[in-house]
Amino acid sequence: MIHYIRGYITETMPGMVAIESNGIAYEVYVPDGSPAFLAQPDEEIVLYTSMQVSEDDIRLFGFTDKESKGLFRLLQTVSGVGAKAALAMLSAFSSAEELKRAIYFEDDAAITRANGVGKKTAQRVVLELKDKVGEITAAPSASAAAKAPKKGSPKDEALQALLSLGYGRTEALGLLSGITQEDLTTEEYIKQALRARR
Repeated sequence: MIHYIRGYITETMPGMVAIESNGIAYEVYVPDGSPAFLAQPDEEIVLYTSMQVSEDDIRLFGFTDKESKGLFRLLQTVSGVGAKAALAMLSAFSSAEELKRAIYFEDDAAITRANGVGKKTAQRVVLELKDKVGEITAAPSASAAAKAPKKGSPKDEALQALLSLGYGRTEALGLLSGITQEDLTTEEYIKQALRARR
């Protein structure tokens, strides 16, 4: 098993890079938006890798941080999610942390933005992993503020207003969870959330 590869990016291709280490260039599949695509020819980088072996193929998947690699493996514990779908989900978000938040906040609609991931698969990911990512997400998930507000409350009305403005559920909940005051009006919640977004 290859834990990581330290080397230089010598070529980039759709969905993958070639990283040279000790005279050997490895083809590694990476998420869209990976910093590996932006590495300079003389910039040494580390890709934490996960090897996937099938009947007729061996593939390396690489990540510039251990958190993304760990989430890649965790996603594959969900029934029906293979390496391709796990990589697509990581590619659909700006970071592993954002994907964790989507899972924690049960935002299956955001997860379906991943190429080839349908609603049923996204719902399974949420159902099976919500408790697991809730323990490790940097979102204020352990606090009551991070949870969905009570139906009909000013905070809930503010949430609905943010959704109608085009915010995703994950992002809207994240903005509102940062507001610790509980006695605000709907308008005040909205103003503070929009201010935090800037």
